[in-house]
Amino acid sequence: MKFEGVRISELKAGENVNGLYMLKSAEIKISSNKKTYIDMTLSDNTGDIPAKWWDAGEEQFASLVPNRLFYVNARVDVWRDTMQLNVAEMRIADDEDQKRISEFVKSAPLPPEKMLEEVYAYTAKIRSSEIRNIVMAILDKKEDRLLYWPAAKSLHHSIRGGLLYHMVRMLRTAEAISNVYEGINTDLLFAGVIIHDMSKIGELEANEIGMADYTKEGKLLGHIIMGVEEIDRAARETGASEEVTLLLKHMVVSHHYEPEFGSPKKPAFLEAELLHHIDMIDARVYDYQNATKDLEPGSFSDPVWSLDRRSIYKPDLEGT
Repeated sequence: MKFEGVRISELKAGENVNGLYMLKSAEIKISSNKKTYIDMTLSDNTGDIPAKWWDAGEEQFASLVPNRLFYVNARVDVWRDTMQLNVAEMRIADDEDQKRISEFVKSAPLPPEKMLEEVYAYTAKIRSSEIRNIVMAILDKKEDRLLYWPAAKSLHHSIRGGLLYHMVRMLRTAEAISNVYEGINTDLLFAGVIIHDMSKIGELEANEIGMADYTKEGKLLGHIIMGVEEIDRAARETGASEEVTLLLKHMVVSHHYEPEFGSPKKPAFLEAELLHHIDMIDARVYDYQNATKDLEPGSFSDPVWSLDRRSIYKPDLEGT
């Protein structure tokens, strides 16, 4: 008989719970009173929650395996306006329950095969053969992994198929904007959307259920530098001109906009500027919707780290 526990989205402050959760991360730390404890993030397909296992040490830490399911007995506490689990006991789930791990992973709401078809449809709209050939050279090598790759380890779109979902929503937004404003080169804009984060396949290592961690290259270089290298390789393979290659590299280099976020240059032409803002729109919409999806109208979320630790309000309006 499979174990049924309390889902993270259903947790309430002050209650004691027995749950089945996936361990996303665990780290031994030293408390203010000089005792060891384990700082963790637990998750299921409804969300993540921080957890503390006080007075636990190396023996307990040795039993913790990331990306596996654990039975958890804990109390739900609130610390700095954020719910967390105060763990009394946890142990690894048995083999039968481990087979259900895919049920505990958040996935993109659209079928991955349909999303990939849509990306290829937008690629076909790129009229410049030079630009289209570079995009195809990069896309064809990664299409299988795109079906399940997350866009991040823990930030926006850090879900199974999240990278593809992010790409599709950005492409739809890019097309909508190009129908409003004249003079936008959609070849560059569509290409920039498709390839700007493609080197997250390489920056991250992920398994087929979408759990990810950073590779050595990801930690030392990051997806922006890796993306520039990837465009260079694709340009050499396809014989692209220096101008096209340079424009696409600039779009990747500048899409984070600020040096403190990894971009050494700000956008120098319209399509690069639009790429940054479309990227931010999709990330922000995702974070706002994720923060409020389980809220009652008229209430606030816990502070959201990716939104400057703001508590997000869900409007209480009739008919919505």
